[in-house]
Amino acid sequence: MNSKKVILITGASSGMGLETALRLTKDGHIVYGAARRIEKMQPLVDAGGQAISMDVTKDEQVKAGVEQILLEQGKIDVLIYNAGYRSYCSVEETPIADARRQFDVNLFGLASLTQLVIPHMREQESGKIINISSMGGKIYTPLGAWYHATKHAPEGWSDCLRLELKQFNIDVVVIEPGIIATEFGDVMIEPMLERSGSGPYSRLAQSVAKTTRESYEKEGAASPPSVIAGAIVKAISSGKPKTRYVAGKLAKPLIFIRQFLGDRIFDKAVMSQVK
Repeated sequence: MNSKKVILITGASSGMGLETALRLTKDGHIVYGAARRIEKMQPLVDAGGQAISMDVTKDEQVKAGVEQILLEQGKIDVLIYNAGYRSYCSVEETPIADARRQFDVNLFGLASLTQLVIPHMREQESGKIINISSMGGKIYTPLGAWYHATKHAPEGWSDCLRLELKQFNIDVVVIEPGIIATEFGDVMIEPMLERSGSGPYSRLAQSVAKTTRESYEKEGAASPPSVIAGAIVKAISSGKPKTRYVAGKLAKPLIFIRQFLGDRIFDKAVMSQVK
């Protein structure tokens, strides 16, 4: 049995995506990394992988990327949807256009790419679809309403998809990272402070910014991206993967508190960190 897989991973220009793409290439798989910043994927190309320019919100780029892989390889064995970003702001101060943009990247980009890949996996009667969610898909934090909404949604979406595709021998897996040392913190803080840093939510925004900086900058406060790459490798190599893999700092304890101790206790636990 040939263990070499043809793999497409989005969001492969940095962080967890690039780390995972490099790891899978090293393991001998045929890896196509997709991202808007194609120049950032040069390390993947140098390692023997392929880089595709793809904005997941542009249907023509998504379609062209899938067609290129099918033309060159004849199949796609694994789709890893890692594209996504985190934007924080109060609900009151978030423009709906910005909220829609976050859904376009974190959910609808996932859906459109998956719809293109499914028919080919169904025809070959095998495949794995691995969606990178977040512990944020199971919990919530202040000023993160729209981000958490875009992460809660793929959780239920993936569960339904798993049931639909089981009959075709296609696995659907969700990865739920905790705090990972990536660009996420930097991308989140500045826009949040621009919008909520001086208005009625300023105290809360400043507290959230301080806590976020500490979460990503303190030594040992965040897990390396390799932790998530390892979880993805396990899902790909397993003949019967778990439906979910939880990995990274604070993911398991926070999800546990949310699920088993109730909303009020979780509210207090979260708000105690942003005073």
